[in-house]
Amino acid sequence: MASNPLLRGNLSSMRLSCVFALSLAATTLGLSVDSAVALDVQRNVRHAKSSSRHVKHATVRTTTSSRRIHSATPKFRHATLTHRRHRFYERFTASSFAKGDIFGADISAGEDPIVRQAAIDALGDMNGTAVVIDPSNGRILAMVNQNLALSPGAEPCSTIKLSVALAALHEGLVRRDTPVQLAGFRMNMTDALAKSNNLYFEELGRELGFERVHHYATQFGLGELAGWHIQGEQLGVYPSEAIPQSEGGVGRMCSFGQGVSMTPLQLGAFVSAIANGGTLYYLQHPTSQQEVLAFEPKIKRTLDIARYVPDLQDGMAGAVEYGTARRLRANFHELPVFGKTGTCSDKGTRFGWFVSYSDTPMGSLVTVFFLEGGRPTFGPRAAELTGEFYRNLWDRNYFANRDVQAQAGLQTTSATVTR
Repeated sequence: MASNPLLRGNLSSMRLSCVFALSLAATTLGLSVDSAVALDVQRNVRHAKSSSRHVKHATVRTTTSSRRIHSATPKFRHATLTHRRHRFYERFTASSFAKGDIFGADISAGEDPIVRQAAIDALGDMNGTAVVIDPSNGRILAMVNQNLALSPGAEPCSTIKLSVALAALHEGLVRRDTPVQLAGFRMNMTDALAKSNNLYFEELGRELGFERVHHYATQFGLGELAGWHIQGEQLGVYPSEAIPQSEGGVGRMCSFGQGVSMTPLQLGAFVSAIANGGTLYYLQHPTSQQEVLAFEPKIKRTLDIARYVPDLQDGMAGAVEYGTARRLRANFHELPVFGKTGTCSDKGTRFGWFVSYSDTPMGSLVTVFFLEGGRPTFGPRAAELTGEFYRNLWDRNYFANRDVQAQAGLQTTSATVTR
């Protein structure tokens, strides 16, 4: 049968149809880019050997559904998938790995040296930045690769879903367990955050409308400087109107953050407010030990979000335990971590975000890992590096030592009051 040219042509057509059907199914289910990337990697590995035996066919190019990949805008780029030999490829021109010393120009005299080294060791040779914040006062404990951390920012990808979720909770549209009817299935907020479901947040965005989405995003600090006189900090952008409906409109803005540019500092400040129950601090980056000793918190504004944080926290915990950030647990199990991944592409560069806060003996830590590059760069990888960061701190007894120091400080204060 294999010698029959007609049958060979039919078999090839059937294989192509199967691949397109898988792509359509992923789009219909509203898989996040993080989930789609994982499926793409698995498919490539599964077919690596068998594809080498196929007769070479002409390249077939196809543009994915607008539910999967961003449409072009004047300032933001979109990825195109290429189908060849029964596999889909995103074409990247950027490298995921650092060239030279990306930490050498950092000003680090006012940072916590243990936190800084733990972040550097976690990043390794990846092209990215890590920002670690004390959410109780807004102090930046470490900011590695400051050139990238202070850059104009990038599309926030699925991390934008946190602000949309809080807006919907505040407006009373849903609670964590409210089932929302989507295309052929239902989903609640906990699972939608954990699995980064795009259709769910597109629906919330359309229900909220752009004016409300914009209002909450700017209240949460998007579109304004996050730092207090941090030298070199640049401003991310939150547009004053929705992107055109032909490019996805407010729904696409709420699932991918299309049209938005966000910096690691803006995302870190926002999630710090979630971690502390609603206080949005100006982030401060001491540059000397004198500035550390003279440090005083500076409040930007107070957000009315404390009652909604438990609803949000369930989904962020789910992301780490069974969702898109579960690779974190490959490296670290000892403390609760709540987070959100994000993956998207822009003119040949893939972005990988993971923002999180932890529950430690000395209070919370907020971390933002942001990666730029090609195929090895995506949100789950940023989550994995965050797990390495926490493992590094744990192995250095950071949490135990800080707990002892805190207790010693309380005892000293008590003794002083008694005298």
